[in-house]
Amino acid sequence: MIMIPVLLSTAYFAPVHFYARYLHHSVVYIEQYEHFIKQTYRNRCVIAAGNGAIPLIVPVVKGRGPKICLKDLEISYDTAWQHNHWQSIVSAYNSSPYFEYYQDELLPFFQNKTKFLLDYNLQIHETICRFLEIENKVELTVDFEEVPDETFNLREAISPKNTKITDGAFQPQPYIQVFCEKFGFIPNLSILDLIFNEGPNSHTVLMHSIKADESVL
Repeated sequence: MIMIPVLLSTAYFAPVHFYARYLHHSVVYIEQYEHFIKQTYRNRCVIAAGNGAIPLIVPVVKGRGPKICLKDLEISYDTAWQHNHWQSIVSAYNSSPYFEYYQDELLPFFQNKTKFLLDYNLQIHETICRFLEIENKVELTVDFEEVPDETFNLREAISPKNTKITDGAFQPQPYIQVFCEKFGFIPNLSILDLIFNEGPNSHTVLMHSIKADESVL
């Protein structure tokens, strides 16, 4: 366990990198006061489908004024995105070893409407922690400028925009994926990909995905 706290952005069914770091730090802060940034994991996840990796994007309400604080960002329900996301997930993972085991607890996230994106992501995170049998140790930041002292800041490092992983300690551990014979192993997909394919073994995969001494010690 790394005693140095880590600062992460909120994420929609966060990627494997997020949970690998989460497991290795004694304290985890989630940023709630930053301005919303487009094209990040804050409102999207990436899954492996029959045509390769695809993003699932949660639409948000767009304001006309100054940039909105993340904790105040509302989800838009003008389109049937929940239905579409769930259909994409079912299509991609229905044949995976553990999909049936987890599907009933996940389905309400694609039926019930939550007003704020941060609340939605935190509810999802709580469920993922239960699946992984890990402590939900998240602490929300109290101010954007007040990053806790001696905190490892990964707010921007865990991002779909990064073509290269900038966190040198993260070394994705391969596991068998539904379409691996077609595409090979695709690293750092949504945590959904890992739990549907590995189930109870997901915790072990995450633990072996961080070499802590390479970046924070």
